[in-house]
Amino acid sequence: MKRQTWQREAVREALDRTDGFISAQALHASLHDSGSPIGLATVYRALADLATTGDADSLQSPEGEALYRACTTTGHHHHLICRSCGRTVEIAADEVEEWAKEVAAQHGFTEAAHVVDVFGLCEECARRASDDEAVTKG
Repeated sequence: MKRQTWQREAVREALDRTDGFISAQALHASLHDSGSPIGLATVYRALADLATTGDADSLQSPEGEALYRACTTTGHHHHLICRSCGRTVEIAADEVEEWAKEVAAQHGFTEAAHVVDVFGLCEECARRASDDEAVTKG
């Protein structure tokens, strides 16, 4: 078990105060802006540790950047993520679970694990995009 350091606790607290997913760089900037001397490499290590222990969710953005957020659900789950504002909704997806098991079994795999994150626009961002498009055309 890793020992709890003030740096790891500072990262955990900053992540808890953040809505949605955030990159290590953005979280580091937030900590720095609030006066914390914590280094970027330390933020990366702390986030990786939190993700490993299940205290943080981790995913790769469509651009390939690692993003993190405080995990509010224990156990396996999936996310709907707004690619505009970052709003995140945790969802259950029983159909995905069954599909993953079936596909794995068809190919002789056992103990299959998977990650499913669905990116789109939340209702508010979709409305804003539609309004912006109407102004541009109008």
